[in-house]
Amino acid sequence: MKRSVAVLGLIALGVVGAGSFWLGRRSAPVTAGANGAAVTARYRCPMHPSYVSDKPGECRICGMKLVEIGRESPAPESGSTVPGRASLSLTPEKRQLLGVRSEPVHSGPLTRVVRTVGRVAVDERRLHHIHVKYDGYVEHLYVDFTGQYVKRGEPLLSIYSPELVATQQEYLLAWSARKQMEGSGIPSLAQGSLDLLEATRQRLLLWDMRSEDIAALERAGKVGRTIDLHSEVAGYVVQKMAFHGMRVTPADALYDIADLSAVWVLADVYESDLPLVRVGMRGELKVPYLPGRSWRGTVTYVDPTVDEKTRTVKVRIELLNQGQQLKPDMFADVKLQAELGPGLAVPESAVIDSGGRTLVFLDEGDGRFEPRAVVLGVRTSEGFQVLSGLARGERVVTQANFLLDSESSLRSALSGMAGPAPAPTPHQH
Repeated sequence: MKRSVAVLGLIALGVVGAGSFWLGRRSAPVTAGANGAAVTARYRCPMHPSYVSDKPGECRICGMKLVEIGRESPAPESGSTVPGRASLSLTPEKRQLLGVRSEPVHSGPLTRVVRTVGRVAVDERRLHHIHVKYDGYVEHLYVDFTGQYVKRGEPLLSIYSPELVATQQEYLLAWSARKQMEGSGIPSLAQGSLDLLEATRQRLLLWDMRSEDIAALERAGKVGRTIDLHSEVAGYVVQKMAFHGMRVTPADALYDIADLSAVWVLADVYESDLPLVRVGMRGELKVPYLPGRSWRGTVTYVDPTVDEKTRTVKVRIELLNQGQQLKPDMFADVKLQAELGPGLAVPESAVIDSGGRTLVFLDEGDGRFEPRAVVLGVRTSEGFQVLSGLARGERVVTQANFLLDSESSLRSALSGMAGPAPAPTPHQH
């Protein structure tokens, strides 16, 4: 008897509770939409946007008063091509509250920027080693420190060479004999003296004695003790090995002079970026000490070997050094722009990485959003290259897409949980 009374009490409580629930539901403001369907007001907590109610009141989390966020027409959840995600339909008020933004899929030529560091180096084809072609002794240095700028034809040092002095004396004798033989009337003697003079002259020229120095020797009629060695190029002395009084031979390098009007930049490119790098592509260079200034050049060489320590490949960029502000061994920030050809791309902010797959949300207009699985390629200047999953002209959500993803996932989960109510178990009496 007591058990029957308890069961009847529980049934009565259930009926009362159900009545209270439906009475509460009826208390929510309901109006008719444009199509005649019922439209229910929605309320949200300002501090906890995830707490939504269909009637005014207070938040059960913090107790703040709920604010109305708009009216939504109840509609059945539509399906989705992405498992675990549902399509969404949002009112303008809710889209504004979430801050939803979208933009069209980029269609056109794609570019990829490879960023790396490089080092300024001397163009090896513009580096000149200064030697002498005879034995001698340095008598005087005109260029006496490393880093000094020299002009083409400027004297570097003066050398005393017994061998060069003797050859100059031979030249003066041949020159005097030629003048005497011209008036002898014997053609063979005149020709012989001319050949001897020319042979001696060629020997002086091969020893880097200039034509104007030979003309000065003829005018003076006597041999000087020393002769000046002149620079054949204009540039900076990057290494100086000559000293006053030292003995020099043809094997000795006296100066290294570099023409810095054009330089190389040796950039380190990782193996992963190497397929994008090719000869002829454009490169841009910036240095920290000159903000706002940039130089542009062309990739002319890609090293065939990989550095075993850094796992990088040296890529050579050639560029003009106007004003010679780029110095050898200076570090620089390098950008290489690779052309990937025509294709599709989406902004990085539109991509949602959900672990095993990559998603974007399509903006289909009128507040409808559909999740779409995509396959992406390399990162580009426009975002990510799209290999499959999107078409030209479609729009993707670029802001608040993570909120849409959460809502879509939640609705899909709730839809999966919903189903026909189980048949009541008959009570046994």
